Order: sequence, then C-alpha cells, then structure tokens
Amino acid sequence: MKLTSAALDALRVGFKAHFQQAFDAEAGKADYAKIAELVTSSAGEEKYGWLGELPGMREWIGPRVVHGLAEHDYAIKNKDFELTVAVSKNHIEDDTLGTYGTRFKTLGRAAARHPNQLVFGALAAGFATECYDGQFFFDTDHPVLNEAGVPVSVANTDGGSGTPWFLLATSEIIKPIFLQTRKQDEFVSKDNVTDDNVFMKKEFVYGVDARRNVGYGMWQMAWGSKQTLDADHYATARAALGGMKGDFGSPLGIKPNLLVVPRSLEAQALELLNAERNAAGATNVWRNTAELFICDWL
Repeated sequence: MKLTSAALDALRVGFKAHFQQAFDAEAGKADYAKIAELVTSSAGEEKYGWLGELPGMREWIGPRVVHGLAEHDYAIKNKDFELTVAVSKNHIEDDTLGTYGTRFKTLGRAAARHPNQLVFGALAAGFATECYDGQFFFDTDHPVLNEAGVPVSVANTDGGSGTPWFLLATSEIIKPIFLQTRKQDEFVSKDNVTDDNVFMKKEFVYGVDARRNVGYGMWQMAWGSKQTLDADHYATARAALGGMKGDFGSPLGIKPNLLVVPRSLEAQALELLNAERNAAGATNVWRNTAELFICDWL
C-alpha cells in the first residue's frame, strides 16, 4: 500500500469502525449503571459539599426551620485515562493488516469496560476509602444527628474478614457511587507520515482517551459486609438499610433492592434469593427480596 493521505485516511476510518463497533456493543451492557449515579462534569473537579443532610418534613408551627445544606469538603477530581496501540509502517506498506481489526475491537471493548472497573473497584475499596463525611464509605461510625440533635454513630457495615458482598438501594434519587465524566472516550491518532513516531519508530499510533473519575454518594444507600453471606447477615443488612434515618430522626424509607456479589459467592447468593426453602426445610422468607447481580468486576 502506498502511504498516500487518502490511503491513510481510509485506514483510520476502518480502524475506528472496528473500535466503535466493539465499543458500542460493550457499552450497551453498562453494568456500572446498576449502581452508579452518572454525572456530567464541566470542570477539572466537581464539588459535592451538598451531600450529607437529609431533612424530613415537619409540622409548621411558628417560623419555618431553615435546613442549610451541610457543607462537606468533598470533591471528585477528574483523571485522564488512555489506551494506545501502534501499527507498523511495514505492515501497512506490505498490506499485512489482517489481525489489526481484532486489535482495534479489543481496544474498543477495553475502553467501554473501563467505567465498570472504576465503579465496582470503588465499591470494593469502600471499606478503606473516605466518603463525604470523612469516614470510610463502609464504616461503623458515620455521624448522624438523632431526634434531640445529638450526634450518634451509625453503621453501614457489620465487619468480618471474608469475601465482601453488598446490599444496595439503587432506586433512590442518589445512587451509592458517582461516575463523573468530563470527556467521553475519543478515538485519536498520530498517523501522518511526517509525525515523529513514524519517522523515529516506523509506527502509526492510534488510541483512545477519556477524562472521568468515581466517588461516593450516600453511604445510607449501601451495606458492605465481609461476614458469611447467609440469612442472618442478609437480614441484618436489610434491617439496617431499611431503618436508616436522616438528621433529627427523620426516616429515609430506603428500600434495598440489589444484592451484589463476586462470582465466588454465586452459589450462596442464588440459594439465599431463589430457593423456596432453606437448609432446615422451612420457607425461605428472603426469596425474591432483591435482584441478584453476580459481578465479575469485583
């Protein structure tokens, strides 16, 4: 193949088509959307100082009580991500590009899967990563004001040392994880014959780049456990989330609806949510009480 501008343009269009085909097919699955609030960013970082106060309605007696949104120093800074491949100049000149279609499909699939890695990676890291209130996302001492306005500690984990599993409330206004996007995945190239990479290394370079990051939303919407996944610990998680209250004792009415487990806990999760009877032969009261997501990103 002669390295004319027209030939290189056509080559780029073909590579991008392979990339986009695989990207669109994988992006349509969007596992991350199950648990993540999708936020469009317009700057280098977004501040979420409004997270924290969840007031309830009260009887109007006397003047209004103004609930100023608690300002927390919580921001999510966007990060740059990239994935780049090189195509040999010799392969283009010799017209031996048969395997490159697969390589660019792989590039597209990897780009589309990246949000899954970020979102579920953040969920798994929640036992040791701070959220808006300065506590770990999964912690035993989140500060909340009780009915008398006195700070008390509230838990959204029961500890343990085993394989983590998660019970989430994903139908609320704010989901447990934020996926913040500043720039969507973009196919880019350095494929002019005068580019340094072609002159110095005999390589045409193609890639994808994006700007995004993840962070934590409301810890009240998530329960993380490293205890055995069984009926007792599942009951603890459901009771804790359902009983969550905002400041001044206002019930939040949270309804946990999604159980997220890694592949290694698939059998236990299926038995817990699908079996008609438990191991003792009694009716399984937890059957169909949540959707099950077997997550390979954990």
